[in-house]
Amino acid sequence: MSLFDIRIQAPIPSLRWLAERVWSVEHAFERAKAQARPEEDTRVRIFMVLCVFGLAFGLLTLGATRAALFSGKQTVSGPAAAAAASRADLVDRNGELIATNLVHYGLYVDPDEVWDVDQTRQALLAAAPQLNAQRLQKALTADHVSYLLGGLTPQDKDRIHALGLPGISFAEEDKRVYPLGVSASHLVGFVDSGGQGIAGMERALDATIRQAGRSGQPVALAIDLRVQGALEDELSSAIVKLGAKGGVGIVTDTQTGEVLGMASYPDFDPAAPGRASDDAKLNRAASSVFEMGSTFKVFTLSAALDSGTATLDSRVDVSSLRIGDRQIHDDEKSNRVMTLSEVFIHSSNIGTSKLALQMGGDRLVPYFDAFGLFRPAPIELRESARPLAPRKWSETTVASASFGHAISVTPLQVAAGVGAVANGGVYVPLTLKKRVPGQPIVGRRVIKPETSEAMLGLMRLNVMKGTGTKANVPGLRVGGKTGSAEKAIGGHYERHKVVASFASVFPTDGPVNQKRYLVLILVDEPVGNAFSMGQRTAAWTAAPVAGRVIDRIAPFLGVRRVTDLPNLTPTPVPEVETEGEQ
Repeated sequence: MSLFDIRIQAPIPSLRWLAERVWSVEHAFERAKAQARPEEDTRVRIFMVLCVFGLAFGLLTLGATRAALFSGKQTVSGPAAAAAASRADLVDRNGELIATNLVHYGLYVDPDEVWDVDQTRQALLAAAPQLNAQRLQKALTADHVSYLLGGLTPQDKDRIHALGLPGISFAEEDKRVYPLGVSASHLVGFVDSGGQGIAGMERALDATIRQAGRSGQPVALAIDLRVQGALEDELSSAIVKLGAKGGVGIVTDTQTGEVLGMASYPDFDPAAPGRASDDAKLNRAASSVFEMGSTFKVFTLSAALDSGTATLDSRVDVSSLRIGDRQIHDDEKSNRVMTLSEVFIHSSNIGTSKLALQMGGDRLVPYFDAFGLFRPAPIELRESARPLAPRKWSETTVASASFGHAISVTPLQVAAGVGAVANGGVYVPLTLKKRVPGQPIVGRRVIKPETSEAMLGLMRLNVMKGTGTKANVPGLRVGGKTGSAEKAIGGHYERHKVVASFASVFPTDGPVNQKRYLVLILVDEPVGNAFSMGQRTAAWTAAPVAGRVIDRIAPFLGVRRVTDLPNLTPTPVPEVETEGEQ
């Protein structure tokens, strides 16, 4: 019985048709044999063989075509394969590129196809020195295809491919690249080998970046790369010259809360975070807390004026102050009565403490809370740390906190709080995302507009006549407050380790809703040397840096230089919706 005597019950029409054709050919063989026509039988069989070979070659051609056209779309798996879902580009507020994905290649080896193990090993190590020799040897003798290396550039891939080594193959990978190198590294953050956001905005906006990547749209951040570049340049230069441990720089729009620049030094390369130390990867602006010293006097005097405890005409005896067995000291000893302005510009600890004690903790502490000093800075960064605040507010604690001791906060918290003092009295949460024009900005009122106006005047006076004179920039009406605090280590203060900071705003003139910017500079443990005239305090270290930053970024922000103080028409700013009054 012929093989085709077995009938095929094909449920699919195409298979049924094939079965019928095969059955008819077999009957043709039988008819030729029955009619004694062997030549007809031979022709039919030759035709049948040709059909079989033709079908086979057709299937091979179809398979090869499919592999050539679609093999690149197959998913490559492996422990270091690139991100399966492409991430969107990150750009600054002006559309300048910050982070993007570029095609790189993964290197694989199939030991079954390798002709000469020793030759392959030597050639690969010469062409790709970053390969681990032990791992390569193990892969060359394994019984499966192994992933060797990822992140190869097209040039790296071509160099290895030119070796013509059997068993070596490549697979496309998406790799996150940062064309600006270390610039804005703490703000932007980085991703892991699988494309998952690990730090900075890469982590904070991970889902948003992935979703935007699928639609091919970039994600715009609030920073201005021109501002960022000037901030980083001045900060890093000063840190090196001052021999400091580290530093922070922050620039914000006080009306919108947008962070236009944020720097933490030392920095790192986000494309290679594994090569950086934990100290370099630490975002000091968001993750480190400091006793900020006299910059806190901005908050204390704002509270005193706003609560009615004091006025600009108030006078304070700063000759001495003892609380229990503790004596409060001023850097400049003065046995006299000071005006409120003098307390501020001479940075009197005694005068500020007496104002705070006159208010009492019951009134001062709610103001500190409203300025955002008791909770992490409201910003997208997951790294935003909690402050270290007192649990009990005794008289000694109230006095100490009034001039920035006994409470440790992040620079971002200070930036947000001083921004509220400068923008007319409304606390606006900081953001690293570019605000959409016309988008409502929700804030909460902390102090009255007239209090904000009075504080802007005091901060300007301090830069003209007080501790902030080295931050003065002709024509830009800079105001600010210095802060120098000894670091608390092991339960006691280290006299020779100082945190120097300067919180500044510009321009200080015009209506309270005038477009206004904040620049905060912090220098961690500066060393008094020739660059700072032997001084470590903020007046000689942080304030000059702020002045140089302001001088460079003012043109980018559209702030005009003037020689007098005209009644400027305020730049239109978004309306802020407040969530109640204090």
